Amino acid sequence: MNADPAAAATAAMADRLKITEVFLSLQGEARDAGWPTVFVRLTGCPLRCQYCDTTYSFFGGEWRTIDDLLAEVAGHGVCHVCVTGGEPLSQKRCLDLLRRLCDAGHVVSLETSGAIDIAEVDPRVSRVLDIKTPGSAEVARNRWENLPLLTAHDQVKFVICNREDYEWSRAVVAEHRLHERCDVLFSPSKSELSARALADWIVQDRLPVKFQMQLHKILWNDEPGR
Repeated sequence: MNADPAAAATAAMADRLKITEVFLSLQGEARDAGWPTVFVRLTGCPLRCQYCDTTYSFFGGEWRTIDDLLAEVAGHGVCHVCVTGGEPLSQKRCLDLLRRLCDAGHVVSLETSGAIDIAEVDPRVSRVLDIKTPGSAEVARNRWENLPLLTAHDQVKFVICNREDYEWSRAVVAEHRLHERCDVLFSPSKSELSARALADWIVQDRLPVKFQMQLHKILWNDEPGR
């Protein structure tokens, strides 16, 4: 009996993701900053944050099978893997990729915008969840239902554009007691807020958050693939 070509094509698509790039670098931020890390950048994002530094990932990309991606990641010979975008969860098969990376023994983090449900992400993954500030121009996209799902294994990140963003973010941390759930990270938006100003505000307020700068930008500016 001949196989159904349509069924075969559907099965093949079920194991594929659209990928912008896969590369080895240092993790530049969050809890694992400094570790050699393989980055798997998925294509596409439903948000348009005004400070986005990876707009090249919105379109294009190449279809890759999960088996192919696992083999490439393993070939780099490091433990840490970061799945990022764009917004990786905008592709549903991202959940399968995350699970299989964990099954392969990797230490896996997920960079997600906070606009999509994180409930089905493998619990072995450290979910680095953005909370979009008013200065991002996408504050309305925050999915607040994600916050009760956070655990000590996860992290929350705020990109701060100005003093108003800082005060708004400080209030969100206090209202939801985020620092009691997981690590909370405050970063200055490049070219909009000086790192020193943000650091001074955090120290002055004794805020229970971690100040961070993006290590990869200090080392390599905005060079793609670094």
